[in-house]
Amino acid sequence: MKQRLQFFAAAPEIMKAVAALNKAVEESGLERSLLHLIKLRASQINGCSFCVDMHSREAREDGETEQRVYLVAAWKESPLFSDRERAAFAWTEAVTLISNGGVSDELYEKTLKHFSEQELTKLTVAVGMINVWNRLCVSFHAIHPVHAAKAA
Repeated sequence: MKQRLQFFAAAPEIMKAVAALNKAVEESGLERSLLHLIKLRASQINGCSFCVDMHSREAREDGETEQRVYLVAAWKESPLFSDRERAAFAWTEAVTLISNGGVSDELYEKTLKHFSEQELTKLTVAVGMINVWNRLCVSFHAIHPVHAAKAA
């Protein structure tokens, strides 16, 4: 696969605004570990190899275990995630797949048990932000770096 275009170079002003929103999400006060996990989950759903690679690496660099990173894709069947993380995953999936019926009242109420209204707003913007990145990277075939295997 060949990258179609460099979106930062093609439209620097709009990408500057995207980067500013991304910075605001990163500085929103939501746990960094939670942001890594929801970015990873949305990127898995959207099939964005660039972002799956980036967010799994960043999560591990920030202390996330490899086992939890691997099991994000199967979070419903794993006991490794907190109730707050599970609520965030369910919310991330519903918002990412919004055309599949939207976000139900039941999910909204369940999620409010783990997030304040302010946090839920921030979480929703974070999910929207990673979806923007996924759409840019998938649409323009952003190629993730190939990392050399470590010698045993």
